[in-house]
Amino acid sequence: MNLAAATNESLAEMSNVLVYSSMAVYTLAFLAHIAEWVLGSRSKVGRTAAALTAPAQTPAVRVRQRDGGTAVLDKPKVVTRSAGGARDVPDGPGAAGGDEKGDLYGRIAVSLTTLAFLVEAAGVVARALSVQRAPWGNMYEFSLTFSTVAVGAYLAFLLAGKNVRWMGLLLVTTVLLDLGIATTWLYTDSDQLVPALHSYWLWIHVSTAIFCGAVFYLGAVATLLYLFRDAYENKLAQGGTPGGFARSVLERLPAAATLDKFAYRVNAAVFPLWTFTIIAGAIWAGDAWGRYWGWDAKEVWSFITWVAYAAYLHARATAGWKGRKAAYVALIAFACWLFNYYGVNIFVNSLHSYAGV
Repeated sequence: MNLAAATNESLAEMSNVLVYSSMAVYTLAFLAHIAEWVLGSRSKVGRTAAALTAPAQTPAVRVRQRDGGTAVLDKPKVVTRSAGGARDVPDGPGAAGGDEKGDLYGRIAVSLTTLAFLVEAAGVVARALSVQRAPWGNMYEFSLTFSTVAVGAYLAFLLAGKNVRWMGLLLVTTVLLDLGIATTWLYTDSDQLVPALHSYWLWIHVSTAIFCGAVFYLGAVATLLYLFRDAYENKLAQGGTPGGFARSVLERLPAAATLDKFAYRVNAAVFPLWTFTIIAGAIWAGDAWGRYWGWDAKEVWSFITWVAYAAYLHARATAGWKGRKAAYVALIAFACWLFNYYGVNIFVNSLHSYAGV
């Protein structure tokens, strides 16, 4: 074995160690997120829930008159208008419930998530160096990069000052699931690609597909939580009594209108890039196979995913389809993306299967 081969093998082993190390740190972050939800002040959450159901008390403002007296005027209530038919209710206090101890565990969870992200990213880089190519030539590498980008996008929102810590527990849970599947069933030894994949379009097409999928995932999480929170608000509006799950979890989430707005914005922002991804794939197919479109399973499901997200964006802007109906379309669209990745690659005979799992 020559020196270059030994170096590549060492880098591959280092990548594996870093990936497993990131899983260990993600597990600690998962436990810290659990502690944030459990130890968050229930009394604070209860007061917030009461505020959602109690009649709004409009604060008063004293105004000095010309004759020296004062008059009491009602101060206008400032609300954030949401989609048509939605309720104007405040956001919940978050997983920590406004409690200092809960907030401390939440900050620890974010710190651990950041550390795990850095370790996993180092594992992806080591994998790339071991094969001297883009680190997404098979499903194992794609899964590693996908989870890294998803966590990176989440941390970028936090760094930008966006209140998305409510997503942390579900994100870390699914990242651990993704890494578990990747290391257990999808693992592939470092190897070179077939000649058709040796193209700069690998960097362009696959990298944009990974980024789009990661952001679509964040939008899907927000959409799913929106459906639960919307049902909770509907029950409160009708005078019902939410169950224990709603009292301990759902009332801490942002308002349904906030979740709906977040999901719409991230999906709408990344949709043009998904369009570019499909176009880039067609151009690469023209270079590699001599045709731009051949109705291959991967091509078909990429287009189906595009149509589904286009339908969601159209529904979101159409009267009568906003809210829950549009949310169902968004989840169907992300399900199409997931099937395009797992289903087509594993169960369908496709030209895109030459890289193996």
